[in-house]
Amino acid sequence: MESVQKVLQRIFQPMFNEETWTNIGEGAVKILLILLMAMLLIRVGKAMLNKVVEVRIKSPLRISERREATLIRLLQNVLTYTVYFVALVMILETLTIEVRGLLAGAGIVGLAVGFGAQNLVKDVITGFFIIFEDQFSVGDYVRIGTFEGTVEEIGLRTTKIKSWTGEINILPNGSIIEVTNFSLHNSVAFVDVSISYEEDIHKAEAVILELLEELPQRYEDMVKTPELLGVQNMQATEVVMRITSEVKPMRHFHISRMIRKEVRLRLNEHGIEVPFPKMVMYNRTEEGHYPSQMKENKEEKRNG
Repeated sequence: MESVQKVLQRIFQPMFNEETWTNIGEGAVKILLILLMAMLLIRVGKAMLNKVVEVRIKSPLRISERREATLIRLLQNVLTYTVYFVALVMILETLTIEVRGLLAGAGIVGLAVGFGAQNLVKDVITGFFIIFEDQFSVGDYVRIGTFEGTVEEIGLRTTKIKSWTGEINILPNGSIIEVTNFSLHNSVAFVDVSISYEEDIHKAEAVILELLEELPQRYEDMVKTPELLGVQNMQATEVVMRITSEVKPMRHFHISRMIRKEVRLRLNEHGIEVPFPKMVMYNRTEEGHYPSQMKENKEEKRNG
């Protein structure tokens, strides 16, 4: 019975000690101050980062808006995690917990995990640099290796690309070596127009130039008026002229189709013939001579 009383006395005696409650009070105040300082540092740090971005916006050498948003978000997260980690270490020291031993053990465990998950670490590091360097963003049309499509999602470990047929391709970031981004700058639409040798080339050029001046008013995807470069090639049965048009990113496919349609309709209005394959048939007479007139059977095909 006496042994039990001694144990209880040893346990509860510090509870009635003035020095114990003084230490608890000091520790609580220190922890509260550490948390308040951490929150204040995070708020001040985020405000400074936002101020830096505002200065960059007014600078003539500013970077793109989407990259600014990505960087500011990333830096704010890094600041928050760093401050909270330091605050946690200080709180553990306040509670008289050996921090050095914990950090050493965590370092050894982290090293072992790193050796066992090299691909995972590689994916995370590569994903970080993809976001940090703004290599591509969600909504961009990119080509990565054999995959091509619209970026649906970017994570620290994987990137999702949706092809034009609807498939979702999930790529580990560590496997992304080369990236072709089609959405950063304007695209260029190329259209080749074939004119028959029997037609007047100067008249055809004048008709096409008149049409090109009207197209930017009809199609807002055109950045400026299309250009007629002139004769691009001379085939056996046709003269090929090339038209180029600077358009918004990834709108060159649509604009190319529209230009072909508009040019064909305008040429038809002015009676300018687009070349098509012809079949000539000869009828031999009894005397073995060919008649002076030839019968032509024209088969009109779509001009590629």
